[in-house]
Amino acid sequence: MKQAPEADAAGLFSGGEYMAYTALYRKWRPDTFEAVKGQEHIVTTLKNQMKSGRIGHAYLFCGTRGTGKTTVAKIFARAVNCEHPVDGNPCNECPACRAILSGSSMNVVEIDAASNNGVDNIREIRDEVRYSPTEGKYRVYIIDEVHMLSTGAFNALLKTLEEPPSYVIFILATTEVHKIPITVLSRCQRYDFRRIGSETLFAHLKHLTEEEGIEAEDKALRYVARAADGSARDSLSLMEQCIAFHYGEKLTYEKVLDILGAVDTQVFSRLLRCILSRDVAGAIRLLDEVTVQGRELVQFVTDFTWYLRNLLLLQTTAEGEDALEMSEESLKALREEAEQVDIDSLIRYIRICSELIGQVRYAAAKRVLIEIALIKLMKPAMEQNLESLQARVSELEARLDGGETVQHSAARPGNTGVEPGKQEPASGVPLESVAEQPAGPVVELTEAEYEDYQQLIREWDQIVAGQGRLIGSLLHGTRPSFEAGKGFCIIFRDGFACEMMQIQERLEEFSKSVSERYGHKFTFQAVLYAQGQQEPSIVRGSRLPGIEMEIQEAES
Repeated sequence: MKQAPEADAAGLFSGGEYMAYTALYRKWRPDTFEAVKGQEHIVTTLKNQMKSGRIGHAYLFCGTRGTGKTTVAKIFARAVNCEHPVDGNPCNECPACRAILSGSSMNVVEIDAASNNGVDNIREIRDEVRYSPTEGKYRVYIIDEVHMLSTGAFNALLKTLEEPPSYVIFILATTEVHKIPITVLSRCQRYDFRRIGSETLFAHLKHLTEEEGIEAEDKALRYVARAADGSARDSLSLMEQCIAFHYGEKLTYEKVLDILGAVDTQVFSRLLRCILSRDVAGAIRLLDEVTVQGRELVQFVTDFTWYLRNLLLLQTTAEGEDALEMSEESLKALREEAEQVDIDSLIRYIRICSELIGQVRYAAAKRVLIEIALIKLMKPAMEQNLESLQARVSELEARLDGGETVQHSAARPGNTGVEPGKQEPASGVPLESVAEQPAGPVVELTEAEYEDYQQLIREWDQIVAGQGRLIGSLLHGTRPSFEAGKGFCIIFRDGFACEMMQIQERLEEFSKSVSERYGHKFTFQAVLYAQGQQEPSIVRGSRLPGIEMEIQEAES
C-alpha cells in the first residue's frame, strides 16, 4: 500500500501535490484549557467547576475579538461530555470528544446570532431542548455574537435561560456586552476575557515559528504581537500574511514593517524633532513621504503614540528601560530624544494622538485630520485647555531664558511728580499721539498708601526678579497701580499672562512675598488693560483711610 507523503508547513506534499491548507489560527487553536493563553482567571474557574461538578446552566463570555471566547466554549463543551476527563480537561480521545471535534455531534450546537437572530430561530432551540441527548451528558448551545439577537428573540430566550432542563448548557459569546439586556445578564455567569499581553503573544508566536520551521527575528515577532492589539487570532493572521509574502525567507523586522504598512522608528524621531522645532512644513513633508510609500495612516498614528509613550516611560520611571524590550542601540537613541522634551509636553502629545486614533480610523480624509493634529501639536494656542496653557507658559519661559524680551507699546504713567491726568510717553511713541489719548482716572491716596506705592514703583523690577520662574515670567512687563475700590493692582497688557496670574493661589503667593519683603500686609489684584487704555494717575491726597466724606465747619 502506497504511503501518503507528509505535508510541510506550507501545506504542500513532498511529491508536489497540494492538500487542503489550514489557516494558522485554526491549526493552532487550543484543544485544552492549559493551551489557552492569557485567560488563566477563566480557565481555572471552569476547571474547578468540572472537578467539583458545580456546572452552571448559562454562561456569558465577553471580550474583544480573538481573545478565546469561542475556543474556551468549545473546550468546555467537550469537557462536560468527555468520558474520561483529565484534571478538568477533555481527553480529546473518547468517542464523544472526537465527535465534537469533527463537528458531527448532535450534543453541541453552534449558532451565529448575526444571521440567526429572529424569534423563530430561538423558538427552534426552545423546542429542541425538550429532548435529552441520545449520547453524552449535556446538550450545549454556543450562541456567538449574541448581542445581534432581536428584542423578540431575547424575550423568547429568557424563560429557557431561567429554567432550562438539567442536561442543557447555554454559552453566550459577545464582543459588545453593553447591548445585552439586563434580564439576560442576570441569568448568566459572566466571564470577561482580557486582552492578551504582547509578551504572551510573542512567546506563542515564537513557539509557533519553531514548530513550523519558520525562521524569524525576535524583533519582527514582537512587532506582530504588538500590532495584534491583544488578539491571539489577529496575531496569527498577521503572521500568516507575513509568512506568505516572504515564503521561504527569513522574516525580518523590515519585512514585517513593509507588509503591515508600518514605518520605522527613525521616522518618528524625525517627526518629533519637527514638532519640537515648530517646523510645520517639515512635518507635513514627512507625512507626505509616509503617504507616498503607501503606509497605513492609522497604524502610523498608533505607532507614533507608542513611541511617545516609550519616551514618557524613560522619563518617569527608573524601570522604564526594562519595560521597553528593545536593543541597547535603540535605547540609546530613545534616551537622546527623551532629553529634548519635557513630561508635560509628552502627556499633551499623547492625549492629542490618542484622540486622533479614534477620529481617523473611520474618516474619509485621514491625511487632513492628521495634518491638523500635527499643527495642533506645534501650536498650543489652537487649544484652550489647561495643558495647552501650560505649554504656552513653558514656551514663554524658554524665550525669556534665551534672552528674548517682550516689547510693550503701552504708555508708562508718570507717577512721580507728574501732574494728575498726564502721562509720560512710552519709548518710541510720539508725544502727539499721547496727547490725543484720553487721560486716565485720578486716584488720591493717603500718605501711607502713597509711600507704599512709590516704593513699589521704585523696586518693582527687583520684586519681579525675586519671584519664582513661572510668576516672574508672567509679571514680566507689568506695572503696579492702584484703583479705587480694588486697592493695589498689577496692570497687564498680555491677556494670557493676566489670566494665568488671576489664579487665586498665585496672587496669594505673590502678595505674601511682597508682604514679607516690606513687613506689612499687601493684597494685589491682576487687571488687564486694553491697548491704548490709560492707567490711573496716582496723587498724594489728604483723605484718611476709610473716610470718604467732606468735613464741614459748623456755623457759630
